[in-house]
Amino acid sequence: MACHTLSRRVTALSSCTVLLLAACGDDSRADTTATQATATDATGVSVSVSATDTTPPTSSASDSDSPTTSGSMSATEGATTTNGSTGPLTATTTDATTADTASTGDAPCPMGQIECDGNTAKVCDGMGGFSSETPCPTACAPMLGCVLCVPGTYQCTGDVSQVCTDDGMAWVDGQTCDAVQGLACDPGTGACLGACAGLGTSYIGCDYYPVVTQQYDPYVGGNPYAVAVANTTAQAATITITRGANPVLMDMVPASSVKVIPLPWVSELANGSGPTVLAVDAAYRLRSTQPVTVYQYNPLNADVTNDASLLLPVNTWTGNYLVAAWQNWDGINLPGWYSVTASKDNTMVTVKAAKGGTPTQAGGGVDGQGNGVVVMNEGDVLQVITASGGELTGSIVTADKPVQVMGGHECTQVPIGVTACDHLEESMFPIEALAKEYIVVPPVQVPNDQAEKAVIVRIVASEANTTLTFDPDQAVNKLLANAGDFVEIPPTIAKFVVKADKKILVAEYMVGQDGGYGTSDPAMLIAVPTAQFRKNYLFYAQTGWQANYVDILAPAGANVMVDGMGVANFAPIGATGFSLAHVKLSNGGDGSHSVTGDQGVGISVYGVVSYGSYWYPGGLDLDVIPQ
Repeated sequence: MACHTLSRRVTALSSCTVLLLAACGDDSRADTTATQATATDATGVSVSVSATDTTPPTSSASDSDSPTTSGSMSATEGATTTNGSTGPLTATTTDATTADTASTGDAPCPMGQIECDGNTAKVCDGMGGFSSETPCPTACAPMLGCVLCVPGTYQCTGDVSQVCTDDGMAWVDGQTCDAVQGLACDPGTGACLGACAGLGTSYIGCDYYPVVTQQYDPYVGGNPYAVAVANTTAQAATITITRGANPVLMDMVPASSVKVIPLPWVSELANGSGPTVLAVDAAYRLRSTQPVTVYQYNPLNADVTNDASLLLPVNTWTGNYLVAAWQNWDGINLPGWYSVTASKDNTMVTVKAAKGGTPTQAGGGVDGQGNGVVVMNEGDVLQVITASGGELTGSIVTADKPVQVMGGHECTQVPIGVTACDHLEESMFPIEALAKEYIVVPPVQVPNDQAEKAVIVRIVASEANTTLTFDPDQAVNKLLANAGDFVEIPPTIAKFVVKADKKILVAEYMVGQDGGYGTSDPAMLIAVPTAQFRKNYLFYAQTGWQANYVDILAPAGANVMVDGMGVANFAPIGATGFSLAHVKLSNGGDGSHSVTGDQGVGISVYGVVSYGSYWYPGGLDLDVIPQ
């Protein structure tokens, strides 16, 4: 009877016959074993025994004939013995299914499934064995067998990171790790390693495309076109500049300093007054081994037709832009313009003028109404030029690969009829980085910097049916019906916040010197949205100007320093919660300056001489802002 009972409890063992022989060697041992399988502890509580329990036995009995198999336990393990000693009371009732699993291990792999043993592909036969084995010449991937590469793995081919396709049959190019920027490919992760890796989205980067822009011919040549490179790091930066396949120069910028680098003019972009042109390899490419910021000066030295631009690094470019420029000056036929620069071959660029069309000098794939589709290669520049009566503000540029867009004017009066003319230029921020709130403030006058200089303000819609609000209110149209439509606020020294229910672009233009607001001629600024303010900036202000200033927009109560000195002259901007400070910069140094704050602030930098000026945003974040 004891033998029969025990056999039912241990059916998981490979042979009932073996079990019975082990458990029933004589009548007394059989009775004892049966008692162990249904033992009670000292309190009389029944204990059930699991065949899969691997807890070491604690019974005082020693029976070398007790039945055991790999993966299962004896019927006495963990049970209370008849002499009163006890083991763990954690066992569970054993049924036939559990016992079978314990004795046989995992089920065999399905017939036809492929497994890998190193670089050998094995096909399962469904019975625990393999129907075939194939040595793989390159690699073996589970479920796939012999492949070129294991899906999801990486390798480096020169400076190109490659990832294996899902079918394991090809390597696909990923990112290129540019050795000129000090980057190296990590074959384990496919990532680029180095100081210029993972830069994020701000005006700080390692790869830029300086672009000469349309300039009034008498001022092209003697006064150099130049870039200022500000090294934001504690390590020296090696700078390499090329144009197309041709090297231009190499230089070094010490840690935490700025260096000015003159570059040759590009006549097909600077000279003449049209037509629209697609200029092959017309852009410079500037690469650095450390993160830097880059500004361009057209021209560099203080003169009567200057402006400057903050350049945006390639890692922040997109394929979506609004254009701010200025209308054709019909009196002497000097044009407004915008330019598009490609960083990749076979970039398809589509340009559309606002309101369906505007008088444009055709060329380069763009028609007489400012519309066209142009295929560009790396380093190419498309420069679109107005015809008489033309106005390029509100044009929309889209591309299937990231591009850079700049806008401005060869030399214009602001407003038309107020002397004198000056060159305008500025980089456009991608539509992705535009926002719905901006603070508009005027710069100061010179020499009386206790007074402020008037500006004309343009606000451009990125989408149809855009509604504007102003604080304090401005007497202009508040509804922009179409993407590319804009309102223009006439010369004003008002300070205000403009908000919209859709993204907008805001541009400011200094009025000419004879407009009655002190020294300086027209210059152009793209306003930075409050959402893209930063806590630190390193920038350059050329020391040859009569006066240089940085204007700082800060939340009320912010602590801000310029060149290590606290700023104390903030004045509130109405009830907006922001304050403005005009800070005159010293011309006694090398032109390198810094702004730091304990909260995000916005800055613009400008310089003036008699009938001349420049103006640019000192920097910004370029985070993607939802519409």
